[in-house]
Amino acid sequence: MKNKIAFCKKLILVLFISIYGCSITQNNTNKVSNIDYESLEAQKSLIKNGDKQSVENYHKLLAEADDLLKVDGFSVTKKTGVPPSKNKHDYMSIGPYWWPNPKTSNGLPYVRKDGEINPETRNNFTDFVEKKNFISAVKTLKDAFFFSDNKNYANKNIAFIKTWFLNENTKMNPNVNFGQYVPGKSEGRCFGIIEFDGLIEVVEFLELAKYKGVLDKQTEKGMINWFTDYSNWLKNSKLGKEESTRKNNHATHYDVQLLSILMYLNRTEEVKEYLSTITKARIFSQIKPDGRQPLELKRTKSFSYSVMNLHGFLQLAQIGQKVGVDLWNLSSKDGSSIKKGYQFMLPFLTKEKEWPYKQIKDKKPSEDKLIADLKKARKLFKEDAFDNTLEKLNKN
Repeated sequence: MKNKIAFCKKLILVLFISIYGCSITQNNTNKVSNIDYESLEAQKSLIKNGDKQSVENYHKLLAEADDLLKVDGFSVTKKTGVPPSKNKHDYMSIGPYWWPNPKTSNGLPYVRKDGEINPETRNNFTDFVEKKNFISAVKTLKDAFFFSDNKNYANKNIAFIKTWFLNENTKMNPNVNFGQYVPGKSEGRCFGIIEFDGLIEVVEFLELAKYKGVLDKQTEKGMINWFTDYSNWLKNSKLGKEESTRKNNHATHYDVQLLSILMYLNRTEEVKEYLSTITKARIFSQIKPDGRQPLELKRTKSFSYSVMNLHGFLQLAQIGQKVGVDLWNLSSKDGSSIKKGYQFMLPFLTKEKEWPYKQIKDKKPSEDKLIADLKKARKLFKEDAFDNTLEKLNKN
């Protein structure tokens, strides 16, 4: 009888460990992924089940991916301009809202026109267009690989990534020292860092490629080293520190970029601490109790920037959800919160109120982005506060 009791106790213990122990081990030791596999799998199911729109989008995606298979690669060394360092491996861009000075013969120093993009900043003199095309290619090939399981797309993406980050003749140095420089005023500004928001696409692909068993060890090691160096630059360089202390969307997106990289590097505890302190303080300082974002409302594209900043906070809330820090339901004593920020925008989205702030560009792209965010928040956080708005817009 005693042996039976002892056996039962052991069996119960084994069952307990098998049910609960694995999840505890997973939470404490396993890497937290940046990828939202649940959403991707849902899209994949729609494709497999023949949903018309999903299938059309899928075939369009594969066509774009097939075109990319014919592209050699992207590199910072292709620009025609030369950074102040005289090293073409350093990324370089010009502040988009800065224009030649009409009052001087040489156009220097450049003058600012908020919200108006100088075409000179969007050509091959700098790295901006090449970087944008590179990130777009990574995203396309990443998605095509996930939905099709065609390893040709993954292998091409690995080749692109090695060319941009690792190959000696073409690699980008892990800094943005000369981002958004202003001719006649500055060799590089902290605002250039936001141009690398798209690094999340690279991180997600690397995670996916490793999960699918197609990422070689040498590339993985090289990218871990590059992202380690770059995250150290973000945290410790003069420009990195300046960007981290901005009071508006720049700081929000700095957090998104840094924390996504730290997640990839498996520094989960550092992410949790950062979200619980620095990001928490950002939410309370940038969003007022009524939901206004004063520094974004000052811009000439105030609606667009308000949506952009909220999107960054939503990304941070999603990161928080993955590591056990609840930013979505976080509220200051006087009521400031991410949710309040979104609620402030609702009557302007439904046209119940007219947007009273300056907006020199069409709001439609930002309105679409805002709607997508509302739907994402409902799914991620079981948030029902936006249901009436979505119903009015017929966006369920």
